[in-house]
Amino acid sequence: MGALGRVLLGLQLCALTRAAYKFWVPNTGFDTPANWNQNRTPCVGGAVQFPADKMVSVLVQESHAISDMLLPLDGELALASGAGFSAADPGSDPDCSPDAPALFRNPDRFSWLDPRLWRSEEARGFFSVDAERVPCRHDDVVFPPDGAFRVGLGPGARPLRVRSVSALGQTFVRDEDLAAFLASRSGRLHFHGPGALSVGSEACADRSGCVCGHAEALPWLCAALLQPLGGRCPQAACRDALRPEGQCCDLCGAIVSLTHSAAFDLQRYRARLRDAFLALPQYQELQVAVSRVPRRSRLRQADTEIQVVLAESGLETGVAGRLARALVADAAEHGEALGVLSATLRESGAPVRGDSTEGQSAPGSHAGLAGGVVAAVLLGLLALLGTVAGLPEGLICVRLPRWRRQEDAEPASAGTPSGFSNPVFFPPVQPPSPTLKLDSSASHSYFLNPLFATEAEA
Repeated sequence: MGALGRVLLGLQLCALTRAAYKFWVPNTGFDTPANWNQNRTPCVGGAVQFPADKMVSVLVQESHAISDMLLPLDGELALASGAGFSAADPGSDPDCSPDAPALFRNPDRFSWLDPRLWRSEEARGFFSVDAERVPCRHDDVVFPPDGAFRVGLGPGARPLRVRSVSALGQTFVRDEDLAAFLASRSGRLHFHGPGALSVGSEACADRSGCVCGHAEALPWLCAALLQPLGGRCPQAACRDALRPEGQCCDLCGAIVSLTHSAAFDLQRYRARLRDAFLALPQYQELQVAVSRVPRRSRLRQADTEIQVVLAESGLETGVAGRLARALVADAAEHGEALGVLSATLRESGAPVRGDSTEGQSAPGSHAGLAGGVVAAVLLGLLALLGTVAGLPEGLICVRLPRWRRQEDAEPASAGTPSGFSNPVFFPPVQPPSPTLKLDSSASHSYFLNPLFATEAEA
């Protein structure tokens, strides 16, 4: 292969590989107010105290006049150009209490597995589910270049693996280089805990995307995310809330699940969502997450699918459901060109208005009332049958309807009624074709096969 061929091959490999950058957010800077117990930097003439039993690297970017400083047993203060410390008498600042020293917060409080502590470059209107906010195995990880950070590597239940790690002016792409750094004093100042961290050269070479690989770590991710809330999810503002794959808590909106062929391109589909749908005024309040995830139901051959999460962030409800149905119709019309084989959707229910008892009642409460009415009607019919039991055979025949138990009935939704056909997207309701497969895994679900022109509600 000539030089030109090698260049073209390299360009093709770069186009096929996909890796996202995940940036570490918190720091251990002296001049960061959030790092101090009073949420402000030490005042003039104040006393400063670091945790005695913690290792920490602290960057100082400004000059400070203090009266006293208690340093940790092991650590470092990195002084930027022009930064430094000078002595000042206690009480120089009237707003500074001499009896309340400024305490530097525990630097070990930051965990790699906390989704709140990472940032990625997302297009406007897009977000990542909680599991994918933490670096995935195909991602490049970037730490602050000034070196003011400290990261806990988690409980060690499973090694953390990413594509590369950039820290302290170095980029690690080989395990042996990273292991040598982590074992050094500088590595121990910045990384701690029983967990293991490794890197590899692999990148996602599948244009339909790659699974993040955090299914086993999700309990630890959610525990870290919900720790400020006491470990409990906030109450969703709707009935029949949804929990997408990789999300810690329920949300209101809709989920579209796509099965796809090898022709599906995840980045191309995201661009189509952004340009053809999210750019419309009626959908600009929605937040959308699109990724490849493990399939919950393994009834079909494929073990992964494309998950499109439409989260409602405003007061208006039902918008996510309308967009979900538009995406289903779009897949029906353009599925072959997009590489989409089928689509199903799930939609949350009606909003919960404050402390209204309507939103807090169980989904089957109205069905229970209807069940009582049905029982009364049945008793009446039985009494009628008793009165006509003595009539000659064949004179009268009463056929009772087939009633279902309350738990077998489909839950009613105050949102879009099941069985409603939108004339904008759907033709008049026709009996389902024998060749059309239906997916009835959820109460508000739709299934399409782009090889046929009709859709059916499940």
